[in-house]
Amino acid sequence: MTLDYGFIVSSFFKILEALPLTLVITVVPLIFGFGIGLLTAFIRLYQVPVLYPLSSFYVSFIRGTPMLLHLFLIYYGVPMIIDKLSQHYGWGITSASVPILVFVILAFSLTAGAYMSEMIRSGILAVDPGQMEAAQAVGMSAPQAMYRIILPQAIGAVLPNLCSMFIGFLHGSTLAFTVSQMDILGKADVVASVSLKFLEAFIAAAVIYWALTVIVERLTALLERRVALYSKGGVS
Repeated sequence: MTLDYGFIVSSFFKILEALPLTLVITVVPLIFGFGIGLLTAFIRLYQVPVLYPLSSFYVSFIRGTPMLLHLFLIYYGVPMIIDKLSQHYGWGITSASVPILVFVILAFSLTAGAYMSEMIRSGILAVDPGQMEAAQAVGMSAPQAMYRIILPQAIGAVLPNLCSMFIGFLHGSTLAFTVSQMDILGKADVVASVSLKFLEAFIAAAVIYWALTVIVERLTALLERRVALYSKGGVS
């Protein structure tokens, strides 16, 4: 058996067509997940009544179960809820009218939110409490100090973890193929099935994933340098 290098090149460009969907499945849940994680982190930090035990259960359950399971729970569970509510209230819509991509993004966003909440919470706790006291001493309110002083330092401290999470979700986007979403790996499988050259197609897919990972690592390194300059007062 010999590798068909020509097929690797041709399949590379065919598989690349699935890149936009893969980036959507990766980036959009991380954006939503950041918002969920930020809210959850504050709820747990300030131990908000009623919401605190709910948020703790949410984080514990998501972090204690596989990402694929979250996808299946949302993919099979949410449509049932939509159909029941639609039937009860006469909305006139069904789960069949909702794109599958919406369920994928919802599942991945909830997963990202739980992990990001712990990253953000640990980042905030790592900031010297004296920073908040100093900010309030010069007239800032607690929310202003948190937004302008504490959070930038906290996010800077957890940048490497956020980078690792992005890479993890980039690779985890392959799970979307289990619910018929044509990501990079799914596209590679389809391309390979035509000529049965699976090894060549998967090599092309691996190169794409690796290239994306390298790009993310380089961008993170640049951001870390910017944060280091900011922390030293080098950026006005």
